[in-house]
Amino acid sequence: MAIADRLVAHLQQAWLGRGITAWLLAPVSLVYGALVGLRRAAYRRGLIRIQHLPVPVLVVGNRIAGGAGKTPTTLAILQHLRDAGWQPGVLTRGHGARPTPTSPLPLDADSQDQLNAVRTGDEPWLIWRRSQVPLMIGRDRAASGRAMLDRHPDIDILVCDDGLQHLTLHRDIEVIVFDERGTGNGFLLPAGPLREPADTRPVSALVAAPIVLHNAERRSANQAGHLARRKLGDIVPLAHWWAGRPWSEPAPRRAHAMAGIAHPERFFQSLRDLGIEVTPCPLRDHADFDTLPWARDVRTLLVTEKDAVKLDPQRIARERPDTEVWVAALDFSPEPSFWNELDAALARLPQPHCRP
Repeated sequence: MAIADRLVAHLQQAWLGRGITAWLLAPVSLVYGALVGLRRAAYRRGLIRIQHLPVPVLVVGNRIAGGAGKTPTTLAILQHLRDAGWQPGVLTRGHGARPTPTSPLPLDADSQDQLNAVRTGDEPWLIWRRSQVPLMIGRDRAASGRAMLDRHPDIDILVCDDGLQHLTLHRDIEVIVFDERGTGNGFLLPAGPLREPADTRPVSALVAAPIVLHNAERRSANQAGHLARRKLGDIVPLAHWWAGRPWSEPAPRRAHAMAGIAHPERFFQSLRDLGIEVTPCPLRDHADFDTLPWARDVRTLLVTEKDAVKLDPQRIARERPDTEVWVAALDFSPEPSFWNELDAALARLPQPHCRP
C-alpha cells in the first residue's frame, strides 16, 4: 500500500505541470480521451440508452480526479433545496463501503441503526449525519433512484453525489466543482488529472450548460463560474460532535492532526491559519480505521468530520484512553451568484409537489 500511495503522490505532483512524467504518459491519455469521446458519442446518438426518472436529477461532480469539494457542495445544495421547499434525496456510489453494495442500500432514519460508516462509506454517512436527507447507495444510480422513490415517494428531486461521468442516468442540472488545482496541466488521465475535457458539454440537449463552482480563493480553471468560501468552523470534542451537543470552550492550541482526505495538507493549513500548532498525520483518502492509526502517546488529536464518522467514542475510550479527540467542522459558503444561477435552473423544473 505504501508503494501505491507513493505512486499516487508522484502522479498528483506530475499533474501540476508538463514534465517528463506527463509527456511519457501522454500517448496513454490520447487513447483514454478517444475512449471517453466514443462513450459520450454512443450516449448522444442513443446507442446506449439514457434512463429517466420521474423527478428531476441534479448532479454534483468534477472533471478532475481526487477530491475537489463535492461533499461540502452537496451538503450546501441540500440545505438550499430544503429551504426552498423541495424534498431532496441523495444518490451516491458509496466509495469505500465494505462490502460494496450489490443492490441499492438505503441510509435513512429507518436503516441508520443497522449501518455505520464502514458499511456505507465515509462520505455517505457524513452527508446523512449532517443533512438527515435520505440516501441510496449503489453503483447503478438509475436503479438507486427508482429504489429511493419507492421507499420515499415524497421525494421530488434527487441529488447525485459524484455522478458526473455516470451518463446512464439523465440529469437536469449539472454542478461542476473545481478546486485550486483548476485543470492541472490540462492533460487527460493518466498524464493529467482530467477525467474528461474541461469544456465537455452535457450529452443530452435537454440539459443546460453546467453551473461551475470554484472551491478556491480565485477562479482556478479557464471557465466562468462562482467562488466558494471554505474555512474551519466549530472544533468540538468527538463525543459532543456525535451527540450534536453545543460546545463553547476554546479549541486546543497544540495537537496532532489526522486527515484521511484527498488533500490532507488543506486541513492542516486551515488549522495553522487558526493559530493551532499542528503535528500532521496524513492518511490516504477514505482510509479505514480497522486499527487506530495514531500512536498511543498522542494526547490531543484533531480530525476532519469525514474521519470522525469512523471513530466511535466508546472505542476510543477503550483503545486510546489517553487521547482526547476533537472534530473540526467545515464551513462552506458559495457566493450569492451561485445560488442565483442555481435558482434560475431550478425554476425551469417542475416545482415541488407538482411532479406526475
